[in-house]
Amino acid sequence: MRRRELVAGVASAAAIGGAALFAAGATPTGIGGSDDAGDPTASDEGTETVEPMTIDTIEAPGSRDGEVAVPASDRPTFVDFFGTWCPPCVEQMPALGDANDRVGDRVLFVSVTTEAVGRSVTEAEIAEWWTEHDGGWLVGADPTAELAARANVSGYPTAAVIDAAGRLRWSESGIHTADELVAEIEAVL
Repeated sequence: MRRRELVAGVASAAAIGGAALFAAGATPTGIGGSDDAGDPTASDEGTETVEPMTIDTIEAPGSRDGEVAVPASDRPTFVDFFGTWCPPCVEQMPALGDANDRVGDRVLFVSVTTEAVGRSVTEAEIAEWWTEHDGGWLVGADPTAELAARANVSGYPTAAVIDAAGRLRWSESGIHTADELVAEIEAVL
């Protein structure tokens, strides 16, 4: 009897772990992974299509209280995924500011936190963090992490570039220079 319970437990854990990997986009190649074989949302170029969704924006320097569609329908979109608890995200802010200044309105440039606004952090706390770290562009919240999952976010900070057709062209975690960010953005212009 114990052996059956052990086997059932291991099988259950494997199923749950596999489902979590699939939901996070960390599946093997060809099953929603990076080559998108058989993925109905994949483009002809082998990149995933990011379905548009609405992100709530926050009143802060360079930002406004409201909503924005990500990705934009009229131009490429750059998304920086961050957390107010994340020291590398603070380190990334100067390069983001420089990159934003250099690309201007040619792209929708937005930073998005996946923190649960109203539960783990308030909009006022995000705005205060934004001000303290010289944010000067659109900032929003994705408390369900749905956009983060669509952009293959695996750590913080993560930068992602989505072209005007909605195809995810680049997504990479870690700290990047302004030159690296601008190069990835300009590759889709």
